[in-house]
Amino acid sequence: MNSAEIRQKFLDFFASKQHQVVPSAPLVVKDDPTLMFINSGMAPFKDYFLGNKPAPYKRVADTQKCLRVSGKHNDLEEVGYDTYHHTMFEMLGNWSFGDYFKKEALAWSWELLTEVYKLPKDRLYVSVFQGDASENLPVDQEAFDIWKGMIAEDRILLGSKKDNFWEMGDTGPCGPCSEIHVDLRSDEERAQVDGKELVNNDHPQVVEIWNNVFMEFNRLADGTLVKLPAQHVDTGMGFERLCMAIQGKRSNYDTDVFQPLIQFIAKEAGVTYGEDEKTDIAIRVMSDHIRAIAFAISDGQLPSNNKAGYVIRRILRRAVRYAFTFLNFKKPFLYRLAEVLADQTAHVFPELKAQLSFVQRVIEEEENAFLRTLENGLKRIEAQEDKFRENNNTIDGKTAFELYDTFGFPLDLTALIAREKSFTIDEAGFGVEMEQQKNRSRNAAVSEQGDWTVLLPEAETEFVGYDVDTTEARIVKYRQVKTKNKTEFHIVLDRTPFYAESGGQVGDTGNLIAGDERVEVLDTKKENDLIVHIVSKLPQDAEAVFKAGIDATRRNTIRKNHSATHLLQSALRRVLGDHVQQKGSLVNEKLLRFDFSHFSKITDEQLREVEILVNERVRQAIPLGESRNVPIEEAKAMGATALFGEKYGDFVRVITFDNTYSVELCGGTHVFNTGQIGYFKIISESSVAAGVRRIEALTGGAADEYMQQQLNELNAVREVLGSQNNVSKAVEKLQEENKSLQKQLEAFELQQLNSLKDSLAQKAETLAGVNFIAEQVQVSNSDYLKKLAFDMRQVVDNLVLVLAAEIEGKPQIAVMLADNIVSEKNLNASQLIRELAKEIKGGGGGQTFYATAGGKDSAGLQAVPAKARELVRNALNG
Repeated sequence: MNSAEIRQKFLDFFASKQHQVVPSAPLVVKDDPTLMFINSGMAPFKDYFLGNKPAPYKRVADTQKCLRVSGKHNDLEEVGYDTYHHTMFEMLGNWSFGDYFKKEALAWSWELLTEVYKLPKDRLYVSVFQGDASENLPVDQEAFDIWKGMIAEDRILLGSKKDNFWEMGDTGPCGPCSEIHVDLRSDEERAQVDGKELVNNDHPQVVEIWNNVFMEFNRLADGTLVKLPAQHVDTGMGFERLCMAIQGKRSNYDTDVFQPLIQFIAKEAGVTYGEDEKTDIAIRVMSDHIRAIAFAISDGQLPSNNKAGYVIRRILRRAVRYAFTFLNFKKPFLYRLAEVLADQTAHVFPELKAQLSFVQRVIEEEENAFLRTLENGLKRIEAQEDKFRENNNTIDGKTAFELYDTFGFPLDLTALIAREKSFTIDEAGFGVEMEQQKNRSRNAAVSEQGDWTVLLPEAETEFVGYDVDTTEARIVKYRQVKTKNKTEFHIVLDRTPFYAESGGQVGDTGNLIAGDERVEVLDTKKENDLIVHIVSKLPQDAEAVFKAGIDATRRNTIRKNHSATHLLQSALRRVLGDHVQQKGSLVNEKLLRFDFSHFSKITDEQLREVEILVNERVRQAIPLGESRNVPIEEAKAMGATALFGEKYGDFVRVITFDNTYSVELCGGTHVFNTGQIGYFKIISESSVAAGVRRIEALTGGAADEYMQQQLNELNAVREVLGSQNNVSKAVEKLQEENKSLQKQLEAFELQQLNSLKDSLAQKAETLAGVNFIAEQVQVSNSDYLKKLAFDMRQVVDNLVLVLAAEIEGKPQIAVMLADNIVSEKNLNASQLIRELAKEIKGGGGGQTFYATAGGKDSAGLQAVPAKARELVRNALNG
C-alpha cells in the first residue's frame, strides 16, 4: 500500500463514520499569539475546544501539516540522526466536538489499524492513564475496560502523567490519553525482549503511531483542573510512522514518503544511500528539511531574521550546511528538491505546485546568501588561527558562539572545521554564552496570563464594526496579563465595533464609556477567533453597560489605506502580469505597505502607470461592493482573489470595487466609495526577499502633505541653484563639475603618495638583518594606506614596514612584511599588529604578510614606531 493510498483510506474510513473531511490549515499561524506554526493536529481547532466559537461540525477528520522545531516540541537537532523525528510532518486526525467519546474513538482506531490496514494484532500495544494522586486523578478505568474487549490484557500498559495525560500548554483544555504503539522489530528481536518493555523508551522500532486524547478538563492559571462543560475527542496519528509500519520498513525515511527525495539527492551527489552513515544523515536532513521549508514558504512565511521567518531560515541553513559539508554541494541545490516534493504532494497539498517557481526562487536566493555567509565564517576562523594557537590550539567559547549567532555555524560544524585544523573548542564557554542568550530571550518574553473571569457564560461576541462606530456593549469576560514592565487587561465584549488586528490591518483604538468613567482601548487583537480589547485598567463596574466607540478619525484613514491596497494589487496585476500575488501587507493610519511576488525591480515607468491606474479608480468614486456570508466556492467563482497561506471558512466576505476590476476575499474595513481615498501616491519600491517586492504608499491628507514637502524641497533646490526652470540640467552641471574636481584631487593625492613612498624608502634602516621602516604618515583614507604599504613592498627588498595614520579622526595601523621575512625569519604580521593595536586601544588581524588594526586613541599613534622597532628587534634576535 503506497502512502497516498494509506492517507486516503484514513479519510475514507472516517467519512464512513459521518465525519466531515476538511483540508489542512496553513502551516503558518496568523491569529494565535501562543504559536508561530501549527505544531499539532488539534491546533487549528483550539477555538472549539476553548469554547470561543461553536464547531461547524460535530465530527471532523483531516490530515494536517505540522511543524515542530522550537519551544516545547523542539525536535530539530534529532532530525536526520534517528529514524522517526521530523521538522514538518503530517498528522492524521479524527475529532469529536461534544459528540462521541472513548468507546467509539478506541473501537474505530482498532478497527482501522487491524481490519483496514491489516496491522498484526500481536505487534500492537496500548497504554492508558494510570492516574495521579497529586492531581486527585484516578486511573482511566473506562479506557482500560474498553481495551480489554479488543486486546489481551497484558498488552494494556499503564502510563504516567508524562506519557498519558495530554495538555495543550500551561493552561487550557487537557485530559487523559490512550496511545497505540507498534513493535516493528524482527521476530528474533521480539523473542529476546518483550515489546512492552520498550514502549515509550525511545526505541526506533517500537514507536507510538496513534494517540487518542480525551478532553475532559480545563487547566487554570493557578494549576487547578476543572471539568469541561462538554467532552471532546482529539486524536493524532503520525502519517510517516504509520507508513513505516504498514510498508514494513525500519525507518520513516525508507518509505515512499521520503524515498523519491532521498534517491534524487543521492543520485545528484554521486553517492549510494545506505552505505555511509555521514552521507546518510545529510541526505535525511535535506529530505526532511525541504518539506518544512517549501510548505512554510508556500503558506506565506518567508525566511527572515525574526520570529517564524528565522525558524525557517535556521532549518534551511541547517540543510545547506549538511549538503555543503558532507555531500560537497558548493552551489545551491535544495531549491531543486522543491519540484520533486511538489509533484509528489500535488494531489493533497496543491498550494506548493501552484507556487513552485516562486518557492524555488526564494530557496535558491537563501542558499546563495548562506553559502556566502559560510565562506565569510570560514574566513573569520582563518583570520584568528594565530589567536587560537596561542590559546592552546582552542577556539574560545565566545568566538564559537559568535560563529553560531552571526554566521549560522552550529557547534558541530565549528567542531568539524576545528578538527581539520587540529583545534579543539571550549564547549563549556560556548554553553555559557548560549545560556546567557537564552536568559535574555526568556526575560524579554516573560508574560504571566491570568484565568478569564467570566461574567456572561452564554454570550458570544458580535462584531458590528462594518456598520457602526459605536454600540452598547457588556463585558463577557476579562483577564489580567503581566509582562516584564507593565500590567494590562484583556476584555471580551458581547458586541463590538472594534476591528481586531488581522489580514494586515491594525487593530482599532477607542474608548469604553460608562457614566463618568472612560477606559481607553489601547489596541484590539485576535486570539484565534476571539476579539480581545486591550486596556491598561479595568472599569470600576465590570458589569455595567458600556458605550463602546472606536477612534473614528483613525479608522477612516485606515479604511482609505486598506481600500487603496485592493486597488493597488489590481493595478499591479494589470501592469506586471497575473503572477503578482500578495505576500504580506500592513495597513495602518499612516501608510499602506504591500508585499507581492515579482522577480525584478519595477521601473519608474511601471510605477507611474500603476499610480495612474489607481488614481483613475479613485476619481471614478466606485461604490464599495460588499457581500457577507458567501459560500467559499461561490466567491471563487466570482473571481475573488484568495491568498495562499490564509485559512478561510466555509462562508466568506467578498469586497469589490467594480466587479471587473477588484474582487477580493477580505475581512477588513473599507471606504464606501473610492473617491473617499482622495489621492494615492507611491513613496517607495524595494526588495524584501528573493522574488518579493514591496511598495509603500500614502493616501488622502498624508499623500497631499507628502507632495507639498516634495514641492517645498524642489523650490529650495531651485533657490540654491539659482535656476527657476530646468533644475535637472543645473544639477547635472554641478555633478560634472564635482566629478572633474574629484579627479584632480585624486591625481594630486596619488602624486603626494608617490612622493611619500620615495621619502619612506630613503628612511629604511638595517635592523637585525632586515630593512626596517616604521613611520607615522598622513593619508586621506584607508585605501591609500593599503596602497602605500603594497607599493613599498615592491620598491624595498627584505622589508618590515609599519605605518601609523589618523584617518577621518580615527587611528589606523598597517604592517607589511616581505615574503622572505615571513618564511625565513618567522615573523607574522597578524601577531605584530595585535601587539601594536594595544597602543591605540584597538584590535586587528589579517594575513601573515599583511595586517591592519583600528582603535579609539589617536594619541597612541606616536608610540607605534618605537614599539614596532622593539618588537621586531626582540623577535629577530630572540
